[in-house]
Amino acid sequence: MSGSWDAVATALVVERGDALSRYAYLLTGSVDDAADLVQDALVRTFGTPRFSLTVPRAEAYVRRAILNAVIDRSRRDGTWRRVRHLTLAPSSVESPADASDERLDLIERVRALAPRQAACIVLRYYEDLTVEGIASVLGISQGAVKRYLSDGLRALSSAIDPAGERSARTGGSNVGT
Repeated sequence: MSGSWDAVATALVVERGDALSRYAYLLTGSVDDAADLVQDALVRTFGTPRFSLTVPRAEAYVRRAILNAVIDRSRRDGTWRRVRHLTLAPSSVESPADASDERLDLIERVRALAPRQAACIVLRYYEDLTVEGIASVLGISQGAVKRYLSDGLRALSSAIDPAGERSARTGGSNVGT
């Protein structure tokens, strides 16, 4: 679909709005923040008229704007984390290990990763992009993508099953100990 930018914007919101919201939610972990991010990204993309814009191309612009906003926000938050008082209570609380809670915990753990690690994990396993595709989207080398994926997966797996990682590291089992 190619046409006027306002028709493309309308078609994008109707056809791909839910997918964009899910994408933003995976990066933020908050429905409200995700909705704000999608809205801001749409405004950034369609705030000035762009000609020769198609729905797939517009979606790529919006996804990139969402990702950039998440990375920028994490940089700002990182600056404030260093300034906050050390006795401030943590904002997240561990939940029981029920099946649905494990999924929520995983989302929280993905959000706890470094911004580029989280972006690489989401783009690889949610968007199903190749290493080359992720490198293209983020504008970094394929080697950097591989490193971010490796470090991110290691952090996630150790957070999910620290006992299993310990036994795998020592090369033995916990039987008889």
